[in-house]
Amino acid sequence: MTFRMPDFIEKKKLAREHSPDSIEQFIKSLVANEIPDYQTAAWLMAVRLNGMTDLETASLTNAMAQNGEIINLDDFPNSADKHSTGGVGDKTTLIAAPLAAACGVPVIKFSGRALDFTGGTLDKLESIPGFQTSLSSEHIKKQASDIGLVLAGTSKNMVPADKILYSLRDVTSTVDSIPLIAASIISKKIAGGAANIVLDVKFGDGAFMQKYDDAKSLANSMVSIGTKLGKKVRAILSSMDSPLGQNVGNTMEVIEAIEVLKGNGNDDLVELSVELASRMVALSRGDDDFDSIKAEVLNRISDASALKKFKSMITAQGGDERIIDDYGILPHAEFRFSYTAPESGFISKIAMRQIGNLVRQLGGGRLKKDDVIDPAVGLRFFKWKSYPVEKGERIVDAYYNDKQHKELIESTLKSAIETSDSQGEITPLIREII
Repeated sequence: MTFRMPDFIEKKKLAREHSPDSIEQFIKSLVANEIPDYQTAAWLMAVRLNGMTDLETASLTNAMAQNGEIINLDDFPNSADKHSTGGVGDKTTLIAAPLAAACGVPVIKFSGRALDFTGGTLDKLESIPGFQTSLSSEHIKKQASDIGLVLAGTSKNMVPADKILYSLRDVTSTVDSIPLIAASIISKKIAGGAANIVLDVKFGDGAFMQKYDDAKSLANSMVSIGTKLGKKVRAILSSMDSPLGQNVGNTMEVIEAIEVLKGNGNDDLVELSVELASRMVALSRGDDDFDSIKAEVLNRISDASALKKFKSMITAQGGDERIIDDYGILPHAEFRFSYTAPESGFISKIAMRQIGNLVRQLGGGRLKKDDVIDPAVGLRFFKWKSYPVEKGERIVDAYYNDKQHKELIESTLKSAIETSDSQGEITPLIREII
């Protein structure tokens, strides 16, 4: 039967189930550029509104992975990968990956770009002068063999359907669809070839899944799909009701990641990064002695071996390794604005979506799929949710390059950050391991 995209859209509009065959035909037509963006966007919205069954999601994941290049990592049977579902100030990949690699686990990770109000690992890495994220499979395997650490983007031929869907999701308000997120993430993990996968699934105002139960559903879906497709998968459910770490913005997050690897990290950021790295090592080794592994991972910070791994990766991928000791080489913004507490009390709320979208509006993310990112802009926090604050005390600094953005920054921060007389409930950073 001839595939017709209007019929495919109509079926999902009416909340009916796609057959595995029709999903395969859709992905093949998408990759062949036979479907215009407006029809794909209509289907994405139908999925966002009506969902997909487990069979549909598994079929979509497999079709996306198989219709493209799959990296063969048989030479690295214990390789590990890590993925976050996206958050504000989430630079854990830049920390957890070198930590795991410094423990002897080959880490070959394929990352993505900024999506909606959240940042992207590739955009952060590309703020390093000369750093290349587009690598051939031969380069990837050689670098994995030489230094045991690769952070790259998927090649043009790897999961090409996801590149199309990813860019359209970002500009059609369909980012937070559980089946679309699960298929996007796991298809790239299948194509990436790593045998062991650790997922950081966010919940809270700064996550796509704001409700914990939705985040848990997504985690269960991804673990189930990955396991069915032959991978060992673990998921960590972590809170995103405050910025993760101190900095939000591409260059600024690279600097903060380096500082963590130097032993100067924010407690929450270190806690989650070490947990992720330890899970990667444990899964790769098949070792249940988690306390011992966590101690080993922490030691990779104190002995600077993880920092050395990160530096070696920068060099191997064409970046300027001098940034490790000279942050002045990185792009920096021209202007700074300090937002201070209007009254004494406790910070009762930080509206994380507003914070993420502010950085996006300053140029740190994309409003249209072909926007060019300004790597220098961002925010630096000095206080977080539930922290005490005195009137006039600095809460956050904003860094920007367009003078006209000052008013936007001030009004957004005033709206996004609230204080109260009581400290309120402190949400644990890590809620559950699946």
